[in-house]
Amino acid sequence: MDFNQIETDLQNSDFQYRLKAIAALKEYPPAIAVPVLTKHIQDPEFLVRTFVARELGRQKTSESFAALLQIMRFDNTPNVRAEAANSLSLFGRVSASHLTQTFFRDDHWLVRRSILAALVELECPEEVLEVCGLGLEGDDAAVQEASVDGLGALVNSRQSEAALSQLLTLKNSAAIYIRVRVAYALKHFDTPAAKAALAQLRQDDDHRVVGAAMEDLIP
Repeated sequence: MDFNQIETDLQNSDFQYRLKAIAALKEYPPAIAVPVLTKHIQDPEFLVRTFVARELGRQKTSESFAALLQIMRFDNTPNVRAEAANSLSLFGRVSASHLTQTFFRDDHWLVRRSILAALVELECPEEVLEVCGLGLEGDDAAVQEASVDGLGALVNSRQSEAALSQLLTLKNSAAIYIRVRVAYALKHFDTPAAKAALAQLRQDDDHRVVGAAMEDLIP
């Protein structure tokens, strides 16, 4: 799209035009695209702000990093904050501390799950262990389940022992959905303690937990 047309469409009251204009900026270098994108981080339409956050992740400059931090911290829509977190993670491990801080500050499940997935992908075991612990302390089931899965993802990391220790405690959780996720997570660990815990879960009072623990044994 011609740049003049992009600027025109970004002023259109119909947000669909603004969406297309934002998407078209991916064809332009950061020196041109980033200043335009940063002008629209407070667009009244959340879908436009979501597109802005996505495109800022493609334009890896210090200005786009700073803009994404602002969006992730202050936007009033969880979807936009989650998209900003995803985009921020594209900058690599330099984003890990910022993502962790936001996880502690922002308790919306979508934002937290996005951050947890990003930290696992970035292979930041200390940060993953930290946010999983906080996620499990909360009362959101989706975040708790993702946190158990996150502990399982630490199997080959330097935090493997600490992650397994938490999972062994969680096998006795009163919540069935937690025990189900623990059964899946424990299968990643090839230790006597993990195998003993799985054997215990195969005798669980709930058939869903038993099914999860036995799934790999059934041909």
